[in-house]
Amino acid sequence: MKSLLIAILLSAACISQAQEVMPLYPAGNIPNAKPHDVQEESSGDTRRFIRKVSRPELTIYLPSEESNTGIGVVICPGGGYSGVAIDHEGHWMAQKFNEHGIAAFVLKYRMPMAETSPNKEIVPLQDAQRALQIVREHADEWSLDIDKIGIAGSSAGGHLASTVGTHYNEVHIENQRNTDLRPDFMVLNYPVISFADSLTHYGSCRNLIGEKAVPDADYSAFIIPEEKVLKYSNELQVTPETPPTYITHAIDDGVVKVENSLLFIAALQQNQVPVESFFYTAGGHGYGMDNPTAEVEWIDSCIEWVLEMFGE
Repeated sequence: MKSLLIAILLSAACISQAQEVMPLYPAGNIPNAKPHDVQEESSGDTRRFIRKVSRPELTIYLPSEESNTGIGVVICPGGGYSGVAIDHEGHWMAQKFNEHGIAAFVLKYRMPMAETSPNKEIVPLQDAQRALQIVREHADEWSLDIDKIGIAGSSAGGHLASTVGTHYNEVHIENQRNTDLRPDFMVLNYPVISFADSLTHYGSCRNLIGEKAVPDADYSAFIIPEEKVLKYSNELQVTPETPPTYITHAIDDGVVKVENSLLFIAALQQNQVPVESFFYTAGGHGYGMDNPTAEVEWIDSCIEWVLEMFGE
């Protein structure tokens, strides 16, 4: 009951502090989209889950002028690439970052759906790149440092965030100003990293890169192309230029195996990329930033890491 009350209060506080919700693209100009009649669906009260997103938005949370550090972070909620857990993996985290002078931008990104896009696999990456582009191009207006802009994600949102951090040279949006689309840091919370059979969260993999074996069938087996498995297994895409990373996971996660994080940490270390990790012995999957099995929360350590990285 106590945790539910806290959730409700946090949600109300987040809504009151949200300064603006803006469309990610100008009206009628969403890239890689096609006409459709798919309708967005939302369930849950204090922990909303929004499915079938086809019109992406960015919710802007700016800290007070007195506390502003110039640091910003785009937040990608998880949901298996079928929807977004917009509150506990999005808005509540944004409020927490705000409390420490860090601007936060909650991304409601499009779902990879063949019904709404001719090339579904790049849709979430397009939206995340666009979010980074918007933040950097509004840096002066929002009192941000363009060299202190990171990306965060939970679960499949962690896969998206790590894709942004390892595929930033693949530009999938119009970028006339040549705005830097490489995040300055990554925060990955129980992330999907690998699409390898033994490790992946199958639903995330299928939704992003799966192809129906029978195109017109409503229910059919999915084909997972091997070349796309390799491309989107982000532990294989790490280079020395991959951004510094904070990564956290529960050892007993039965939905997204902890080996996803371990492989990514190993790849970062082998490429001499700074990485900080925080592991829980228990907690399972999907707790957001409040693991009920622990007294110490990862988000506090994470914020300290971010601030120290930029000398704050």
